[in-house]
Amino acid sequence: MAEEKQRRRRGGGRAGNAERRGTAVIDQMPWNPPVNIDRPTEPLTEEGVLAIHEGAMRILEEIGIEILNPEAVELFRAHGGSTINGENVRMGRDYVMEMVAQAPESWTITPRNPERTITIGGKHLNFGNVSSPPSYWDMEIGRKVTGTREMCANLLKLSQFFNCIHFVGGYPVEPQDIHASVRHLDVLYDKLTLTDKVAHAYCLGKERVEDVMEMVRIAGGHSDAEFEADPKMYSNINSTSPLKHDYPMLDGWIRLARRNQGLVVTPFTLAGAMAPVTMSGAVAQSLAEGLIAIVLAQIVRPGACCAIGTFTSNVDMKSGAPAFGTPEYMRATQMTGQLARFYKLPMRASGVCAANVPDAQATWETSNSLWSAVQAGANMVYHAAGWLEGGLIASPEKFVMDCEILQQIQRYMDPSLTATGPDEIAFDAIQEVGDQGHFFGIQHTQDRYTTAFYQPFLSDWRNYEAWEAAGAVWTAQRAHQTYKDIIASFEAPPMDEGIREELAAFVERRKSEGGAPTDF
Repeated sequence: MAEEKQRRRRGGGRAGNAERRGTAVIDQMPWNPPVNIDRPTEPLTEEGVLAIHEGAMRILEEIGIEILNPEAVELFRAHGGSTINGENVRMGRDYVMEMVAQAPESWTITPRNPERTITIGGKHLNFGNVSSPPSYWDMEIGRKVTGTREMCANLLKLSQFFNCIHFVGGYPVEPQDIHASVRHLDVLYDKLTLTDKVAHAYCLGKERVEDVMEMVRIAGGHSDAEFEADPKMYSNINSTSPLKHDYPMLDGWIRLARRNQGLVVTPFTLAGAMAPVTMSGAVAQSLAEGLIAIVLAQIVRPGACCAIGTFTSNVDMKSGAPAFGTPEYMRATQMTGQLARFYKLPMRASGVCAANVPDAQATWETSNSLWSAVQAGANMVYHAAGWLEGGLIASPEKFVMDCEILQQIQRYMDPSLTATGPDEIAFDAIQEVGDQGHFFGIQHTQDRYTTAFYQPFLSDWRNYEAWEAAGAVWTAQRAHQTYKDIIASFEAPPMDEGIREELAAFVERRKSEGGAPTDF
């Protein structure tokens, strides 16, 4: 039995080098989750940080958060640090800070392939795919359509292919051709067989959370004790702003905490709608909603691995529609980063836009949001590739375009760009060329020219005439062809056949039992 288990763990985990795949269609950068070498952007003074902290603490002390999960209310009550009136839970700042201090500043998540382990915390920067849109758009279809399992699987393939995608969030598009009661089973089977990266569970009822934890355990070849020794997966929950946490999200939060899995809480606060119109007020409210969930996790399991997220943006005051990638969004993200460091918590941010198709608006709004995450010192960046229409559409062309941005961020963080040794200062090369000639042909250049600069896989650097002669292909069209080529040549990462069969058998058994309820 021991030999069989070891064989299965090797097959379900380490099969294949993490860098081996993903270079057949494009010459992309290797798997290498970046470390953020820059100082974070800190728009708040020390007094500003303390003012927002004071606001968050006063919300928790004087207003409280509505906790719509009875088990969570009883956990707060039994622990003795809260004042409870029905579903309203209030707590003092000293208690909040004592409990939050139990959460580690940094932790890891180990998927079925340990070479894909990621670190959440410190200066580590990890990008994830688009998650949860109900609709899909690509250039071949040419219109917004309902998501299907095939579309979802293709986006999972992109998530596996691109080395700049480090974790696989929720469904990259909601496959509505699968009944909601069993959707999680089919999608997790696809996710665990088509990818070997860190996976996610939705906190939408106990069956979904328990099923996903069991499938991740099977995929990794773990015993229950091994699964619970450290995080092998994670979930993200959202508060129901303003000032509420709902039943199913907290139910999953508690279940994951008990089994020592990764926990990310991200209030979805839109300034002017679900939060104050001022960014400082919106951030203070967001922090209060997030911190109470982290307190709950520490009650359930002291030392539970938690991260605090931000999804604070603003609405378009003309229409009420969410706006993303705005100056306000960027500042709110940076401000939250300062407060996350104040609380010594890892941070999650997002790559988002309000554009409806992969056009220039989509690019500048996404770039703004991604760079604000980098500037904020975020450790997890959700929706970093493929997001459109405020999260209502997933697009493969947008996914490919975003990965060009992510690769450039990764290259930007390469320490070699800021090295200052004698070879980098290059005095001898400057002396050799002097004020005559050029640097193209000298040995210093010849030794370095293949790796000196970032080489894009999607950008076209030819002049107009050469671009026109090559067919005058616009960026989104190039991205579409890249997407099609990736799908046509995709190879799933290896998985031991015994594990694959066990996963398939689990899915079939749970389907025969009815899956999960569709009401919460």
